[in-house]
Amino acid sequence: MPKQHANWPGTLSRRSALTTVAAASLAARLSASVAANDDVAHLIERAAAKNAAFMRGDMDRWLDLVRIASDFTLMQPFGGPTSHGFDAGPEHLAKLSGLFKNGDTALEVVQTYASDKLVVLVMVERQHAEVGSLPKQDWSLRVTEIYRKDGSEWQLVHRHADPLVYGVTLQEAATIARGGRKDE
Repeated sequence: MPKQHANWPGTLSRRSALTTVAAASLAARLSASVAANDDVAHLIERAAAKNAAFMRGDMDRWLDLVRIASDFTLMQPFGGPTSHGFDAGPEHLAKLSGLFKNGDTALEVVQTYASDKLVVLVMVERQHAEVGSLPKQDWSLRVTEIYRKDGSEWQLVHRHADPLVYGVTLQEAATIARGGRKDE
């Protein structure tokens, strides 16, 4: 077999070959990064829209926007045990619809983390709404949502929300940690 010369057309030097491989690898990572950024942007838009629908009590619209995984977990802003799964039955949705009314919302994204299979959104949901029998008031929440890709669809697998946006004193935190009971 004849020896190929580095300057002949169609041949690559070792350095050129390594550069080509590195560039292809970088291009693949950048392409995956762009896709992940597109997915994150879409999930943020969807999170803002579903939150607005929820705080208006529009559970039909909310249900159109959210894809809840079968192994979903929820740590509610009211506290209590972690829920597993989600009841999308009409009675439960009607109860939620009656609980939240006349909400105005804005979403503040604090941080995002993304891979090809998971996206984490760390947010503050800035909102004013009527909740239960309470008059319209600030109902802002600190929220973390985790989405998992299932085929081509992103499903919500975990949500943690709490009302501690403005901070509390050590004594107030201790009272909350005790479940509101007097000092023990």
